[in-house]
Amino acid sequence: MEKVMNKGKAWLAGSSTVLVMGVALTPTAFAGKPVWEAHPPIHIKGNATSTYQYGYQPSQIRTAYGLNQVSQTGQGETIAIVDAYGSPTIQSDLNTFDAQFGLPQTTVQIAYPSGKPSKSDGGWALETSLDVEWAHALAPGATILLVVAKSASTSDLLSAIDYATAHGAQVVSNSWGGSEFSSETSDDSHFNHTGVVYTASAGDSGAQAEWPAVSPYVVSVGGTSLTTTSSGTWESESAWSSSGGDLSAYESTPSYQDAWTSVVGTQRGVPDIAWDADPNTGVAVYDSTRDQGQAGWFEVGGTSVGAPSWAALIALADQGRGSAGPLSSSQVLNQLYSVAGTTNSSGYTNNYHDITSGSNGNPAEPGYDLVTGIGTPKFNQLVQSLIAAP
Repeated sequence: MEKVMNKGKAWLAGSSTVLVMGVALTPTAFAGKPVWEAHPPIHIKGNATSTYQYGYQPSQIRTAYGLNQVSQTGQGETIAIVDAYGSPTIQSDLNTFDAQFGLPQTTVQIAYPSGKPSKSDGGWALETSLDVEWAHALAPGATILLVVAKSASTSDLLSAIDYATAHGAQVVSNSWGGSEFSSETSDDSHFNHTGVVYTASAGDSGAQAEWPAVSPYVVSVGGTSLTTTSSGTWESESAWSSSGGDLSAYESTPSYQDAWTSVVGTQRGVPDIAWDADPNTGVAVYDSTRDQGQAGWFEVGGTSVGAPSWAALIALADQGRGSAGPLSSSQVLNQLYSVAGTTNSSGYTNNYHDITSGSNGNPAEPGYDLVTGIGTPKFNQLVQSLIAAP
């Protein structure tokens, strides 16, 4: 059984409607600029358990995507996790996760740039556990900076992103998003800084585009259903039916997608790349802050898994670059697409699993598509291209 967690709401800019669980409602009073509230795209399978039983563990995911064949750990890099409300138990939850899977323990650095939230939120706490635990699992040598937004509003989330950018993060992970709005391009500059890469989940509502994933300065992560052997060796992958992905209503085609105008036309297409997201092939997460009465070990999916995971991959590449300096979003996006080249090119097949089955309303097909992007990484090969990015 799949449970949708904390889908939240997002005001539609320039309108007097609000989407709540996909239903358009009209508020009785509305004045001034619309208030945009993000939601975390996270799903759980079944019920929580007191001991670990279900969900992919780090060693399996590392093997599936080739991380077990690279030497980098993220040492010397800082991954910022931006979430609303945070979690009052994040350090103890991470300790439990690390002990279960034999990972090195680390102390999470926590910042509240707009002040501490006045309440806790169980859904966002689970999101926080997912983001922190899996960024650490895949880049265990990196520093984890959790930047907690006071609320899920645009202003508080962007303040958190600005804080992360100004306080040493080389990668900033955003497992949240919401409906596009007509003035979104004016906020894209928050994601355009030299030496910093921004990742974002593409959403879990099928064939539609969400912001900030559609920003041309953000690495947008879609979702798949991943099948592996018991040891984690990759067997097959298909598009996850709920993965976000479509053409932006407001962002024009960035140059790195020029080779795929047959798919995207004149508009920015999302996602760029993909990661396991189906809750039926989900990952293990530990969270002791109760959400809807549950706490403990969860099997979690959603494109929320992909944003911190790809952030960890970028941190590994940054470590490998050494004196060349940390990557920027533009460098990563240009390199991801450049390495892929065109369908069936050697660069494509050597560096990516090209997902060609499944649909979110848009079909997965050879080459770039609007559900899995370029595909999922063969990171032992792809990391060398990222290290060498100009």
